[in-house]
Amino acid sequence: MVSNRVIDLNAATQAGGVSVAIYDTLARHPGFWFGWNGKIEEENDTAAPVTTTADGHTTVTVSLTADDYNDYYLGYSNSVLWPVFHNRLDLAQFEAGYYARYVAVNAKLADVLAPLIEPDDVIWIHDYHLLPMALELRRRGIENPIGYFLHIPVGSAQALLAIPEYRELARSLSAYDLIGLQTPGDVRNLIDFLLQSVSGRLLPTGRIRVFDAELDIGCFPVGIEPSEFASPDHSAQIESSEPSRIIGIDRLDYTKGLPQKFRAFGKLLEEYPEYRRRIVLSQFAPPTRESVEAYADIKSELESLSGSINGRYGELDWVPINYIHRTMPRNELRDIYRSSRVGWVTPLMDGMNLVAKEFVASQNPQDPGVLILSKFAGAAAQLTDAVLVNPYDINDMTQGLRTALEMPAEERLARHEKLSSVVHESDSAAWSSSYYSALVKAGERRLGRTAQSSPRMNEALDRLKTAIKKNSEKSSASGRRAAHA
Repeated sequence: MVSNRVIDLNAATQAGGVSVAIYDTLARHPGFWFGWNGKIEEENDTAAPVTTTADGHTTVTVSLTADDYNDYYLGYSNSVLWPVFHNRLDLAQFEAGYYARYVAVNAKLADVLAPLIEPDDVIWIHDYHLLPMALELRRRGIENPIGYFLHIPVGSAQALLAIPEYRELARSLSAYDLIGLQTPGDVRNLIDFLLQSVSGRLLPTGRIRVFDAELDIGCFPVGIEPSEFASPDHSAQIESSEPSRIIGIDRLDYTKGLPQKFRAFGKLLEEYPEYRRRIVLSQFAPPTRESVEAYADIKSELESLSGSINGRYGELDWVPINYIHRTMPRNELRDIYRSSRVGWVTPLMDGMNLVAKEFVASQNPQDPGVLILSKFAGAAAQLTDAVLVNPYDINDMTQGLRTALEMPAEERLARHEKLSSVVHESDSAAWSSSYYSALVKAGERRLGRTAQSSPRMNEALDRLKTAIKKNSEKSSASGRRAAHA
């Protein structure tokens, strides 16, 4: 497993999102997790990678320099790729010259990783920070299966074509055996980009040919581990005492639709005064990338909006919006979700959004809360029985909130049953096993094509088949042990 940031294994219960998905997957497959340790060192620091093992998990981490952090992470990753892939071309800093450092850091990481790779290893690379990693590994002679999973959405082909280095990015994608995305819409957008940018060609097999390579692109929605959020006390009910809590948990990011959410809540209190003192919005917005100017702007806007709404409608014993700008430990989320009447998840655009699935998994099936979900969250493609709203339409948001607050118990129960079924069927294990299986098959096809003219490739193909068999046997044994337990 390779990702930009590797979590501290001693604080795994505090993590969320991508980190949890990778951590859970490594519990099922033997291997190690490679990436940045979050530390920034001096330019001339050449310390060796650090290996750490805890609770059966192994990480191998390296540091970045200040220039690496500024240009690779804050710069190209989060000031070019992040806004473009979220269709925010107005915020992309194309002229800043970050691309050279972005590639250089990927090359530096590949220099460290390549010697650690065994012939039978399967390599799974995560997210937009490391898009060129496979190409760098191929240049270092790595012939193993390499997969890529993008945890953010894919903007329109036209948006991606605005990136000055779009041809180089397309060539980097061609080095992978499998690219995994969150939704069918993301798959369509990426294929459109490859067709338009470098004259990619769809093959009768369903694969796509880019430059001199063939690769698979598929939809693999990320899931959660529902048992981590289920409460053993199924008799507990949401307290009927007012005010009823509406919960929002979103990173402080301009893609999360937080100003729109606050405005819709204020509009509800203005137009329907009967809800005053009856409800409260508890919005957690953990800080992220605060040194990027766009994030400072959104922080200021939210503080202004929450202050204005609280000043206009609040009373001595009732504050309409509890705006909390700090991280909420993951192991405390279940009780917060469970005690909330409404889960309000309304990003303007999102890869998946696991908060929506966590809220569903945390509910008491006998007295569940209601999920309000943006139509533009990746999770909306699966969680169709949520109250779906358009976050760009304040009236639609307001009416969606009213629908959730007034929903009869019978309808709440019926919707929750369907949502819960989806969350449990497409859990973290299903996601990782389906992607892993597709990756080893894609790698086998690539090695098989090349092996016709290369004895070395024939040897690599034999090793891969052996590795697939061994991993299959280990996965079956783990399943039998879990079933027996």
